[in-house]
Amino acid sequence: MADSNFIDYVKILCRSGKGGAGSRHFYRAKYVPKGGPDGGDGGRGGHIILRGNRNMWTLLPLKYRRHIFAGNGQSGSGGRSFGKDGEDVIVEVPCGTVVYDAETGEYLTEVTEDGQEVKLLKGGRGGLGNWHFKSATNRTPRYAQPGEPAIERSVVLELKLLADVGLVGFPNAGKSTLVSAVSAARPKIADYPFTTMEPQLGIVAYRDNRSFVMADIPGIIEGASEGKGLGLRFLRHIERNAVLLFMVPADADDIAEQYRILARELEQFNPQLADKPRVLAISKSDMLDDELMAEIEPTLPEGIPHIFISAVTGMGLTDLKDMLWREITAESNRIEPSPITHRPLDVHHRVAEEDEFIFTPEPIEEDPDEEFGDDGEWDDLEWEYGDEEE
Repeated sequence: MADSNFIDYVKILCRSGKGGAGSRHFYRAKYVPKGGPDGGDGGRGGHIILRGNRNMWTLLPLKYRRHIFAGNGQSGSGGRSFGKDGEDVIVEVPCGTVVYDAETGEYLTEVTEDGQEVKLLKGGRGGLGNWHFKSATNRTPRYAQPGEPAIERSVVLELKLLADVGLVGFPNAGKSTLVSAVSAARPKIADYPFTTMEPQLGIVAYRDNRSFVMADIPGIIEGASEGKGLGLRFLRHIERNAVLLFMVPADADDIAEQYRILARELEQFNPQLADKPRVLAISKSDMLDDELMAEIEPTLPEGIPHIFISAVTGMGLTDLKDMLWREITAESNRIEPSPITHRPLDVHHRVAEEDEFIFTPEPIEEDPDEEFGDDGEWDDLEWEYGDEEE
């Protein structure tokens, strides 16, 4: 995956801007000896904002931009002049991006629509100037508020593809062949397992100039939900699909058992996947005759629509499109879907080579005479009130 343009997992370090300090300025003029306080407020720090972009399909730009820092707010000044706000940083991400806390694995937010903006980190508020604190009993306040500190957080961005139909099957079940047969996508096809190393999207043309999107993910093996094989890395891409198309080859020893293994892995990964509509396609059926199909039919799982197909000869592909279209446009899919309960990141979700790319910088040793007093403690006056401008 290191040389691929499709990046669906990246860890970055974000830091919002700190707020500017309020000013403790006093008005001075030739004939106004006691002009009073007029220190302005500090500007707010910049925000870190995520924005959905439907023209993006990968997190590749963030793979080489691991540190994102917003601008700091400027301090206020005399004449009630407010400090300039820090510059916001807008990070464009593909639709379907989910954000997790890199330390705890906790789900934070997600971006699902084009143009949707999510404030990931809020910039610190600017401090109030001393003119806010004047009163009848305190006409010369010699203090102002400092700005709020910046917020720093390491986050993990995961991309979960948006598609109508998700293909689920063991390696060499014919998923890539099907995608290449019904769409213009050209995934790599070979006669060895795990040929597909990254998800593929294909737009399937349907009747009356209609179409739907089909997603092919790498093959799943038993134990994928526990981190075996490549399945766990890509199982998240079918969480958003409207319909799941299970593919089992006709030459499998037990078609029903293979279907149950695949279904169990999905449910262990995310129990919500058990509620999604399903279709079972028996691939490579060109090697079967009518008599063998009749023998296999009673052994198939009950309650799941099924169809015999062959992507090589085109057998059953038109009926498969009709079946998938009915499921996609079913009344249950027209209802606004409930939000996905995103599974927190755990040790199996982690991508070690991506996580280890971030390094923790060594702390910079400050000059004790610059920020600290002789006793090694913070100078309370400077820290609490900021610099006085006169």
